[in-house]
Amino acid sequence: MLPTCRIVGLKCVVAVIALHADPTGAQMQTSDPDFDVSVAEPAYAANGPVVVIDEAHANFHTSTGRYRPFAELLRNDGYTVVAGETPFDRDALREVDVLVISNALPPSGAAPGTPAFTERESDAVEDWVREGGSLLLIADHAPFGSAAESLGQRFGVTMGKGWVWDFRDSGASIETRFVTSRGNGLLGTHPTLRGRDASEEVRSLKAFSGQSLGVPPGATVLMKLGVTAREVRNRADLEAVRAAVAGGAATANGLIEELSEPVGGRAQGIALTFGQGRVVVLGEAAMLSAQVARRGDPPTVTPMGMNEPGHDNRQFVLNTLHWLSGLLH
Repeated sequence: MLPTCRIVGLKCVVAVIALHADPTGAQMQTSDPDFDVSVAEPAYAANGPVVVIDEAHANFHTSTGRYRPFAELLRNDGYTVVAGETPFDRDALREVDVLVISNALPPSGAAPGTPAFTERESDAVEDWVREGGSLLLIADHAPFGSAAESLGQRFGVTMGKGWVWDFRDSGASIETRFVTSRGNGLLGTHPTLRGRDASEEVRSLKAFSGQSLGVPPGATVLMKLGVTAREVRNRADLEAVRAAVAGGAATANGLIEELSEPVGGRAQGIALTFGQGRVVVLGEAAMLSAQVARRGDPPTVTPMGMNEPGHDNRQFVLNTLHWLSGLLH
């Protein structure tokens, strides 16, 4: 059973299906032990809403692993954060304030495209959100979009299920990490971006690869993909396109058309209401982490997530939880 806990404010389920790996597969990612998880003015003084981080679905991100900074930041904001080790059903979710499903995958050995959740689990989450819960669903690039697709469809969200990329400014290479900002016009307007006052406003977000998301009627786009963004089916196709563009091959345009689809105008972040509940869906997961990536020998260490300077990912995490737990309207 998930732990019994006190319901505080708006009852909410936050399902975070947080899924990320580097496109090249040539780096190692670990949580950043030096990331500042302190919160000067916590939203809750003590014993705040209970956040259960799912660890029952072959999760890539866990509260003691790559999502440890995420978990500790929420603890310091006053939330009570614990690990969830059982499948979802009405009884298990009854006393939970926030459910985080991060990097869910199907059982080992399952056929490609198998959902991470049973239909009964998806029924339980859907019903709970409709009755007043809040869902944060994060589904990263392939294969994670396929694992989360059936749950996303319960809320009208379609998933690209591939790998999103765009041309760099020069057009001689491709980009898989995206900045969504006020400056480039791709950042939406919503309480998760506005915060409680001017000091909490989100002006720039950095995503680290991911997939595209369809926007259901009535949803607010938080993070829009640029007009030239495209999506491939898998890593092999991504690397084929990368090599062709970098090499200036005469067949690059034909290969791009063959292997990818235009996704400009689709989203990497959306927010919506569903029945009495609230839903945030993200197509990228590392942006909510604080990881360090080590590449090469000797390794080059680079930040990835909330710890990359110049962006407001850290505040976005807090604002999103504040909206989902009813502090923001």
